[in-house]
This record gives sequence, C-alpha cells and structure tokens, in this order.
Amino acid sequence: MKIAPITYHRPSQLREAIDILRAKDGDAKIIAGGQSLIPLLAMRLSTATDLVDLSRIDELGGIDITDEHLVVRANVTQSQLLDNIEAAIRFPLLNEALSNVAHVQIRNRGTVCGSLAHADSAAELPATAVALEATMRIASATGVRELPAAEFFQFHLTTALEADEILTEVRFPMPPRNAVGTFEEITHRKGDFALVGLACVVTFDDAGLVESCRLVFSGVGPVPQRAPRAEELLVGRALDPAAVSAAEYATRRDIEGVADIHADAAYRRHVAGTLTRHALERIRARAQR
Repeated sequence: MKIAPITYHRPSQLREAIDILRAKDGDAKIIAGGQSLIPLLAMRLSTATDLVDLSRIDELGGIDITDEHLVVRANVTQSQLLDNIEAAIRFPLLNEALSNVAHVQIRNRGTVCGSLAHADSAAELPATAVALEATMRIASATGVRELPAAEFFQFHLTTALEADEILTEVRFPMPPRNAVGTFEEITHRKGDFALVGLACVVTFDDAGLVESCRLVFSGVGPVPQRAPRAEELLVGRALDPAAVSAAEYATRRDIEGVADIHADAAYRRHVAGTLTRHALERIRARAQR
C-alpha cells in the first residue's frame, strides 16, 4: 500500500517545527529516520495530514560525551551511535542493544530518539533506556521539560509526548564505576522484534556484592517491565550460582507476560527467567575479569 496524500514540511529550525506541530493540532507527525512511521502510514495503521521532517535541523544532530552524560540528539541514527567507539566502551549495554536492532540497513536510517518516541514494547531501546536510567529532553512552544525514561513510556506505541512536543535528545548518565550491563533477547529470526528481551545492569560494591540491580524486559507487556522481586533478592549477595537461580525463578513470578500470535504468556514468563540466568551469568563472568 501507499501513503495517503500528505503535506511534507522540512524546517531548518526547531522552533519552526514546533510551530507547525502546534498549528496542526495533533494531525501532524514527526519524521526523522521514518523506519517505523512510514510503514504504519502505508498500512493505514496510523494517519496524518502533515509530516514534519527534522533532518535539516542542525541543532538536533550530534553525540556529546562528558564526564556525566552521553547525549544523543534526535537526528542521530542507530548506526552512528553504534559506531561511536567511546560510547561503546562506556556503555556496552547500549552498544549490545543497538546491535540487535533490526538490520544494518534499518539502523542506517532509523534514529535512536525515533525508536524511543515510537515506543514499541518489543523494541530494544525503550527497555535499555529504562535500565540505564536515561532522561528524555522534550521541547514545545512553552519551553523544555525533562522526563525519566521510566515515566516516558505509557502504553504500547504511546508515550508522554503531547501533540506539539518533540523528543530532542536522550541523556544517559555515566554508569557507576562498578556497574556491569548486558543485553539479551530471543527472536524468531535475526533482526525480528524480540519475543522477550532483557536489558540488565548490576552494580557491585567494593566487596564484590550486589549493590543494585535493574532487570528490564521488552516484549512481555505494553511498556518496559522490571522484575522487582528478582532485583531485590540479589542485593547484598554475591552473584553466585545460587543467587542466579533464585533470580531466575523470581523473574518468572514477577513477569505476567502477554499472549499474541507469536507466543503465549507462559512461554514469555519462562523465557524471561532463562534470559535472567543468561544475563547474570554473563555479568558475573565480566565482573571477574
């Protein structure tokens, strides 16, 4: 199918883009890479009278790395961030998640912020943003506001963005010195959306015990979902085989799962537990290097 007739805008200033969104009162949509939006419009699963292309807005391009944050702006593609060596070294979890996004052709066009704003509950980046405690920077005609990733995602394909707002950047705080992360997922085929995915971060204290843990799953509910009981039981313990097994089974109690044509809820609960074990075993191995 083809996209219905639509008016295309390509502003060169952020304020101009915001003004167009405000004037269209919810009938316009933002396009950056277009890898998620264009198929939805073509299949009539989404509608818009106007498209506002951000690609010519220079202030929305670029990656900044400071002692405190990794800043990824709205026009940065997944491939650009994946190829940034310093970001890969400092954020191995984010790098692993990006390498699992679709295929290289998609990553060359799709943007990091676009994937987050699209908010597919099976996608890799929303769960990763929650696991890394990212902050979303959002601009509108009234100014700029910031929102934690955990509050940004509200339902499947639904975020806290208002119709006249633009996600201009995502900020990832630098992980603590003793933090170790990894990303795992199960798919039907390489490049497919995950049946279940897991972004996991464990922080160790100076004695080698677990200080904190974040287990954030994709594909098991309408938003990225944590496993609080599994996280809590690991705190204060060594990440030994007994602790890993306990977290695996606690995860299966934490995760409700969803049923669809691809998998039932029981399967997703089981896979979530298995991914927990795999991720924690990998983190334990990395922490011991």
